[in-house]
Order: sequence, then C-alpha cells, then structure tokens
Amino acid sequence: MARLIWLTGPSGSGKDSLLNALREAPPEQLVIAHRYITRPADAGGENHVALSEAEFRRRETLGLFAISWQAHGLYYGLGEEIDHWLARGLNVLVNGSRLHLPIVQQHYGAQLLPLVLQVSPQVLETRLRQRGRESEAEISKRLARAAEPLPAHCYPLNNDGALSDTLDKLRQLLEHPP
Repeated sequence: MARLIWLTGPSGSGKDSLLNALREAPPEQLVIAHRYITRPADAGGENHVALSEAEFRRRETLGLFAISWQAHGLYYGLGEEIDHWLARGLNVLVNGSRLHLPIVQQHYGAQLLPLVLQVSPQVLETRLRQRGRESEAEISKRLARAAEPLPAHCYPLNNDGALSDTLDKLRQLLEHPP
C-alpha cells in the first residue's frame, strides 16, 4: 500500500533541510511533494510553488488541492497530484501541518504515516535565532508550541544531531514503516 508520509515539526526543526537532503537521492518509490504557498518564491526556506492569494483561492475553488490550510497568515496547499501518485503505488512525502493532521487522518486513514521531526528546546532556540526570521515574541511562541505534546499516533524523529544521522533514520523508517 502506498503511504502518505506527513512530516511535521516545529519551525526550525530542520524539515526543509531534511527534505532537501532526501531529494538528492530519494528512495525509488518515493515522491517528495512541493507545497503551494501564498509566499514569494524568493522568501527563503522551502522549495515551494508561490501563488498570489487570489490564485490560491481560485485553485482551491476549482478543487485542485488535495489538502489546503491556513497558518501564520499564509495559505498552504498540496496539489491533487499527490492522490494520483498514491494511486500509482508511489509513497508521497509532504511537509505537513500538525494542526491539520486530524483532517488528513480522516481523508487518508491507513495510508497515512505521520512523522514529527523533533529537536530539544535548546537546539530549537539556537536554530530560530540563527536564521533570524522571527522576532523575540515569535520565537517564544514557537518554543511554547514546540513543547506541546505530540499528536496521537505520530512517530518521532529526532534531529538534534547531524542531519546525515536524521536522514539515515528517515530512510530506515521509509524502508520499514511501522
């Protein structure tokens, strides 16, 4: 059965770095989906498809997203192509949203493999400060949110150490899913 691998984790946990590293040599039956976001293409961070809010809403109305949500003042979507890839027997890895996991669980059921990339509070704070995108108040909010308990039925993946170690652990999970 093809799986939708829903990767979540706090901002600064290393999701984009992990996905970019995996894109260099993905497993044979894995596709890493790009998100459609109402954020400029040159804003930094993840490799995404930039859309205006009007274009995003138009595509949403036309039913072109398998999943869409709003967070941090932006709109996010995963194109309907992910459902086509799953139907072809391919595993699909996406950068997901922890808050929208229940909706995704209802839609994909047993096909869903929810992963949470975790880092210790000290590592997370250091990374957030180093990247310089957030104010002190935003950093405090992100640290508080990261301290919340994991959603039920999620598999933790620690990224405190070297990215290559986390990539190895992710590859093992993808080869032998729970």
